[in-house]
Amino acid sequence: MTIAKGDKIPAVTFVKMTENGPEQVDSESFFKGRKVALFSVPGAFTPTCSAKHLPGFVEKAAELKAKGVEEIACTAVNDAFVMGAWGKSANADGSVTMLADGNGAFAKAVGLEMDGSKFGMGTRGQRFSMIVNDGVVEELNVEGPGEFKVSSAEHMLAQL
Repeated sequence: MTIAKGDKIPAVTFVKMTENGPEQVDSESFFKGRKVALFSVPGAFTPTCSAKHLPGFVEKAAELKAKGVEEIACTAVNDAFVMGAWGKSANADGSVTMLADGNGAFAKAVGLEMDGSKFGMGTRGQRFSMIVNDGVVEELNVEGPGEFKVSSAEHMLAQL
């Protein structure tokens, strides 16, 4: 079943890269007591994700924060090393927290996994975004296959 507006974010563990190496991030603690703009991409370093999705949130970070977003986070079914390297290459440090969903636990828990096998990618997370306030989904924007519209930073800004 797919997560919906009004649902609580499931309890999962993400991993983020830090100066001291990979660090586990508990979803309940991460989302508790604050407004988070979360977006998911099918894969780090993939064309649309690297050319449009992540850069859009990096570019619009100040505008999102001016509208009450306290943290912006990107997740993908990639390991923390890849997510950390992708964040650095996109100059996301300081504006977007890169949360690795290495085994796809989050994508599966929210019911938004996809089969990327025909591209050699296996099971991944769909392209989507959500506004999470104190652990509860306020807005959910799921893209159709091959699309990039409603999960963008620009669309999210209009929702705030």
